[in-house]
Formats: sequence, structure tokens, C-alpha cells
Amino acid sequence: MTTIIYAHRGASKQAPENTMPAFDLAYQQGADGIETDVQLTKDNIPVLIHDEKLQRTTNGKGYIKDKTYQELKQLDAGSWKNPFYQGTTIPTLDDLLKWNQDKHLALNIELKNNVFAYQGIERVVYNKLADYQMLEKSVISSFNHRSIQHISEWQQSIDYSLLSGKKAKDLISYGTHIQAAGIHIRYRLLSGPLIKLAQANQLYVAVYTVNMPATIKRAIRLGCHAIFTDVPQVAKQARDSL
Repeated sequence: MTTIIYAHRGASKQAPENTMPAFDLAYQQGADGIETDVQLTKDNIPVLIHDEKLQRTTNGKGYIKDKTYQELKQLDAGSWKNPFYQGTTIPTLDDLLKWNQDKHLALNIELKNNVFAYQGIERVVYNKLADYQMLEKSVISSFNHRSIQHISEWQQSIDYSLLSGKKAKDLISYGTHIQAAGIHIRYRLLSGPLIKLAQANQLYVAVYTVNMPATIKRAIRLGCHAIFTDVPQVAKQARDSL
């Protein structure tokens, strides 16, 4: 098994996170996949941005949920990282899926619905992936475990996984119960026994966010199915060295 390297919000150490330049750079650096965050606009357009508020990564203010896509298109989502990226915009999920048509990278779509519920976001994202014939290349994940359970109740044609940053003794049993593909955990929770227990229950383990060669190598040696990293080039070099 080769551990999958997902570029966390793209190559986000060097380029503005969750933007097309970050995804392009991740592809150039040899990432196996892209991890990105999805939220819904006021007019129900799935856009790629991590924070519920605009202030940190754009020159706008307010909540994503209160803005139309046309309003978001006017914002600069690149200058905060580096003036070189001035004019970079918030991409839609369609932008990523169109871009990936000839690249065939694996996709991890994280639903950012643990603060605001975004009614129907599961089906919106699922239908987009189906439209672009990317169900088999994609995983849907969320910290909102009710949302993942909701997906499990109406379809089985895409992998879905539970995200957790806290130690949860019932995470594996719950994941098995809802037929999740895996669990995505914070690096500090990673251990050999956890991976063995997950594998015994037919769940994979992915770990976030690992950027140092030593932690990347440890995750690979322990048998992680995937890692999420801000520095895909560093991760690829670490994996190749093993």
C-alpha cells in the first residue's frame, strides 16, 4: 500500500489556501490528491473556503452564508498570502472539478458544516461529483458526524469518512456502524494500536496535518492510508526516501 498524499487546501504553505494557484502548485509538486473545504453561498453555490467568515483569507467581511456567489467573486483571496497572488478569487467546487478532469487527482471534500448546518450541502456536493464522474476518485468528510450519517442513509456510491480532532473511544465502532470508509484524525492521536484496531474493523486511518519529514515518515511507517500536508513536495520526498 502506498500512502496517499493529499495537499491540505492545496500547497497551502506557499500559495493562498483553497485557491486554484494552490491546487496548481500541489499538482506540480506531485501530490496524489487535493483536500479542500466546501461551504454554501446564500444562493446555494458550493465554494471552496475554510473559515465561515471572510476576514482571514480575503479582503471581505461577513459570513459566506450571507453572500451570493457574485458578491464573493469580487473579493481578493490571494493578497493576504503574498502580493504575487493579488486578484486570486474564491473558487467554486465546479472550478476544481473542471480543473481535475484531465489530472485525475484524488479529492477529499470536507464539508464545513459543523458551525452552520448548510441544509442540503451533502446532496449538493454529491451531485456535483456525480456530474463530473468523480465519485470513485473522491471522499467526503466532516467533523459533523450527523452529516456523515445522513450520507450513509441514502447512498453507498462514494466513500465518506469521520473527522475527529479529539480522542473518541467510540469513533471506530461508530464509523463501522455507519459503514464509513475511514477516520481522519489529528496527528497527536495517531498510534500503531489505533491503526490496527481500525484495520480490523475495515476502516482506514488518515492523519492531519503533517508537515515535518519525521512526522510524515512515522505516519507512513505506521500504515496510514493517507496524510494531509501543507507541503506536498516535502511529503513526496519523505515518502520516496522510504
